Amino acid sequence: MNGELITLLDYYEREKGIDRATMIKALEEGIIAAALKGREQPTRGISVSIDPKSGEIRASAKLIVVEAVKDPQGEIPVLRARRLKPDARAGDEIEYPLVVRDFGRIATQTARQSILQRQRSAEKERIFVEFKDRVGDIVSGTVRRFDKSDVFVDLGRFEARLPSRERVSTEDYQINERLRAYVLAVENQGHGPEIILSRGSPEFVRRLFELEVSEIADKTVEIKGLAREAGFRTKMAVHSNDDKVDPVGACVGMKGSRVKNIVRELSGEKVDIIRWYANIRDFVAEALKPAKIKKIDLDESGRRVVVRLAAEDLAAAVGKRGQNARLTSKLVGWHVAIERDESTDVAFAEQMRAATVELARRLDVPEKIAAALVACGLNSVEAIQEAQPSDLAAVEGITADQGRAIHQIALRLAPAAPAAETFGAAAPAESVSEPSEAEKKDEAPSA
Repeated sequence: MNGELITLLDYYEREKGIDRATMIKALEEGIIAAALKGREQPTRGISVSIDPKSGEIRASAKLIVVEAVKDPQGEIPVLRARRLKPDARAGDEIEYPLVVRDFGRIATQTARQSILQRQRSAEKERIFVEFKDRVGDIVSGTVRRFDKSDVFVDLGRFEARLPSRERVSTEDYQINERLRAYVLAVENQGHGPEIILSRGSPEFVRRLFELEVSEIADKTVEIKGLAREAGFRTKMAVHSNDDKVDPVGACVGMKGSRVKNIVRELSGEKVDIIRWYANIRDFVAEALKPAKIKKIDLDESGRRVVVRLAAEDLAAAVGKRGQNARLTSKLVGWHVAIERDESTDVAFAEQMRAATVELARRLDVPEKIAAALVACGLNSVEAIQEAQPSDLAAVEGITADQGRAIHQIALRLAPAAPAAETFGAAAPAESVSEPSEAEKKDEAPSA
């Protein structure tokens, strides 16, 4: 048995990395627990010692010498005690040797369980010692099993857990699939240390860029801000400490090679890389590109930015389901509110109003009719001159007769053409008389 024990101790020390003293202590405690549970031998004051070199096991109990035994587990008769100690008397306490092989099957099983439990505890302690300084690293492992929505990853000698909250909703994992993840924490809980992984953390993306981009690794380029909605989109702001190095170009790489590798690792997640600015106005404008910002208002006390854009740029700035606006807020660290620029609408309305008034004056028509013409793009006398009467009649609220009349009025307002050059005698000029009041009345459109 001693040889088998030494072999077992050597195996766990070599293969599992468990300290021999720790295993011996666990075995001693297991034998004591076995003796207490077996109840086949005396158990009072029981103690066990194992020689780490020879594997010899010694066990003993401390019994009270009595004339008549009432408790076999803690007492020994005088005559039997004097075999061990000739001068023993009633009331003395003597050390009584125990035989380990006599503990029985149940006692042996109890000892085995205690040893295995201590082995697992020692392994978990070693996990904590080895991984407590690896928080923030990226590790690679194999998917081994699932527990509800949690994924357990084999890292070699250790097992780590990828909780459901740290998974990416758009990703599915399969047994034996190779997986890279970020070491989020090493939690030393009641049941022992546990390695917690993450693929949804923004820090996972940061570490991927640090591994992929040498300029980030050597601090030439800094990641100043990072916002992520895992599985969908990431925004990252970078700054160069060397004027000769383009921070965005360094992260993108030649023909996009660097960022493509990271996007592939992120299962196709979009990554926006922008230049960082210390000025919050410039930073927000850069983050919302390609949308063109009309005006930016800052509320520094409330750390709030109000961005105003033209109507056609609103969709690009807000993004699908507000995603671009949310990521921009996280990236800059201020609440970003995106609004439509009303000043553009006001200026346009004023231009439309001025064109309506001018057209009504020159054509001598009601403003209602002039407004209908302007709304259709016929906002000047010249435009009406180039149109056809049928085009005017197609405008809502204008009849065919009114369209012809308006067209005639516009033609009469045309500037006089220069005199035509002739060969020989000059052609007689056609006289154009002013329309009579009756003609004006017939031609004038009704309100």
